[in-house]
Amino acid sequence: MRDPLQVSVLVVGAGSIGARHLRNLRQLGVQRLSVCEPDPERSAPLAKELGIAAFSDFAHAFSAQKPDAVFICTPPVCHVSLALQALECGAHIFIEKPLSHDLQGVDELIRVSVEQKRIVQVGYNLRFHPGLKQLKELIDHGTLGRVLWACVEAGQYLPDWRPWQDYRQSYTARRDLGGGILLDGSHELDYVLWLLGKPCAVMCMAGRVSDLAVNVEDCADLLLRFSSGTQVQVHLDFVQRGYARTCKLVGERATACWDFCQNEVRVFSGDDKRWESLAYSFEPNDMYVAEARHFLECIAAGEPPVVPLADATDTLKLVLMAKSAAASGPMEWS
Repeated sequence: MRDPLQVSVLVVGAGSIGARHLRNLRQLGVQRLSVCEPDPERSAPLAKELGIAAFSDFAHAFSAQKPDAVFICTPPVCHVSLALQALECGAHIFIEKPLSHDLQGVDELIRVSVEQKRIVQVGYNLRFHPGLKQLKELIDHGTLGRVLWACVEAGQYLPDWRPWQDYRQSYTARRDLGGGILLDGSHELDYVLWLLGKPCAVMCMAGRVSDLAVNVEDCADLLLRFSSGTQVQVHLDFVQRGYARTCKLVGERATACWDFCQNEVRVFSGDDKRWESLAYSFEPNDMYVAEARHFLECIAAGEPPVVPLADATDTLKLVLMAKSAAASGPMEWS
């Protein structure tokens, strides 16, 4: 097995998530780091802080560094084309979520990754959150019984997401960069599919409800129905003041509630008729470190990641179905 810390890693994009990955990779012990970013005001401080090479052109960066792995941290509209370039050069790929803004090129990306035998992981970091992992265990171990319905929420005021940046320039606010709450908030859709599988029907109401200077949907409400009869409500927004991220699962035998802000999963047992708190110690950056470590370990061992291209493709399909349902009515999964 190859030492995962000896790989050469190029991070493409030096925004907030690119900077986070660079610092986390260095924290994990990766020494051969570099960054590719057209804006020197973003890349220069990171290059100085971490003592790494900075490039403004992807092709130049690749030829100069010959990275074993590439982290793609650009706006979603660039993800697939950059990933294909990196794959053709033989690199393993970590793609920030969402996989893309549409399905164009995704089948080719899957095909090339298989042909090249490269690891491709997508950055749905909530898969590494201890609270959601506990929910997954409760479902898989049958503690809840069959899940009857679920309610999922995530929301925060967009100007508060990245207070150092003009929110109007963020990809989240701009349709041309692949923004909107359905794409940027697709973490919740990913973990619903992870916990419960694919729905058979999708309904959605989504639009711009605020006065924020955006040209994308800032609020979305989805209703999902599964072949088991399970119904799921998902609310996503970037208009509410404060921060909310919760999931409630109602099963035949028990109810489970996860609250991101409280670092807690609470379970009500139908047998014991009481609530039990499953607390855990957690810092938000932990899950980013965990997903980067997992990616490096997958490269070293030649094993598939827990968030593969196939899963991220299904999440993207669900986003696109929700958009279509919001425009023209309910959709059936095909």
